[in-house]
This record gives sequence, structure tokens and C-alpha cells, in this order.
Amino acid sequence: MATSINCSIVFAIIALSLFSSISTSHAARSLLQLPNLPTIPSLPQLPNIPNLPTTLPPLPSVSSLPTLPSIPKMTLPPMPSINPLPNMPSIPNMIPTLSPPPSN
Repeated sequence: MATSINCSIVFAIIALSLFSSISTSHAARSLLQLPNLPTIPSLPQLPNIPNLPTTLPPLPSVSSLPTLPSIPKMTLPPMPSINPLPNMPSIPNMIPTLSPPPSN
């Protein structure tokens, strides 16, 4: 039962892909058979852009810059005292050690 459903789904996908390629080729053929479209007139020539200077002006010196006002330092309030975290329990050793059998 499941095999026949899978086969029918695959057949439907193949059929849809064939029909879509046929309609695409038909649309492309009809576009090629259209009469020639009018040509777009060329744009007028743009004016030339003047050349920019290749050298940059010198930067101002550091002494001529204004000084920035001092910013007050931010301080945080002290942390509240909290109980220390409990100790984590130790993990037991899961690998057994091989020891000789007890002697009698």
C-alpha cells in the first residue's frame, strides 16, 4: 500500500515537472515571436566631473585642539555579604582498581 502511494507521488512530481517545462518553453517561444520593440533613446552625455585634488591638507596639530573636561570616576557600592556557596560533593571514582585477591 505504502509503495503504491510513493510511486504515485513520484509519478505526479515527474508529470508536473514535464508540464511546467512545456509551458516554460511555450512562453519563451511566444516571447521570441513578438514584434521588435522600440529602441530606447540614448541618454545625453553627462558633463565632465572636475578632478579632485590629489593631496590632502595638513591635519591640525594636537596642541591646537581644545582640551576635554575631566569626567568623574564612577564607583560601585560595595557588594552585599552573602553566605558562601556550599561545597560541591566530590565525584566518586567510577574506575575500579584491580587489587590482588585476599590471601587466606
